[in-house]
Amino acid sequence: MHRPLLWIWAFVLLSCGEIPKKENRNDDQTAEDSPVSDTRYPQALEKVFQVHGGLDTWKQQRYLSYEIPKDSGVERHHINLYSREDLVETDTYKMGYDGKDVWIWDPGQQYKGDPVFYHNLMFYFYAMPFVLADPGIQYFEIEPLAFNGKEYPGIGIRYYDGVGTSPKDEYFLHYDPQSYEMAWLGYTVTYRTGVPSEDVHWIRYDDWISVSGLRLPGSMTWYSAEDGLPVSERNTVKFQEIVLSETPADPSVFAMPEGGEKREPAKAGE
Repeated sequence: MHRPLLWIWAFVLLSCGEIPKKENRNDDQTAEDSPVSDTRYPQALEKVFQVHGGLDTWKQQRYLSYEIPKDSGVERHHINLYSREDLVETDTYKMGYDGKDVWIWDPGQQYKGDPVFYHNLMFYFYAMPFVLADPGIQYFEIEPLAFNGKEYPGIGIRYYDGVGTSPKDEYFLHYDPQSYEMAWLGYTVTYRTGVPSEDVHWIRYDDWISVSGLRLPGSMTWYSAEDGLPVSERNTVKFQEIVLSETPADPSVFAMPEGGEKREPAKAGE
């Protein structure tokens, strides 16, 4: 996944170690209230941004958090949106990015995956479509996605060389042709190989929730695919306790705890 350049700091940091609380804002803000003026985006993508609250509103936010309920317990995610520092915490382990290094604290050795790959993975899926306005992105035309007798127009996204840990990844955003609401995301994964892939994974976005004037997904469903197209539901991830704030969390929130370990990207074949 990808980490963009820092935007200009606009608000004062919280006191040491604090995490922002929910803010009461007008959740009835319309697309017309947040015009998108950056002409580098395809017109259809600008309309998608507007339907979901607008880029102007998104760029006012400095902090995002949410919970993912799992059979093993609740997974809590915290992200400073400008610096992209992040923290994933459970009752048994933590992992994060402190602005320089990826780390994991796992005294019981419960986590079996790759923290470098996972620490910000769900954030990039969850913050769609807005992360598709990050620097270093190229847009290209793609065919509509046909599913259950309906066609969803789409926009292709790829990254310039050298952007992020897996610049060969590609994304395919598909939206409702009438409402311009985001409906599907297709994506390829090249993290361990660095080689472009034709194996497309699919996520259906549902249960949109209004938070601080923005529309964020309440659930995402991964689909099994055949011939590169979604076929049947595989698993659904739900999101709860969603918080957006115009105030970032203090950087100390994302610092590696005592006993933690820094992690480097996994090598091909590992």
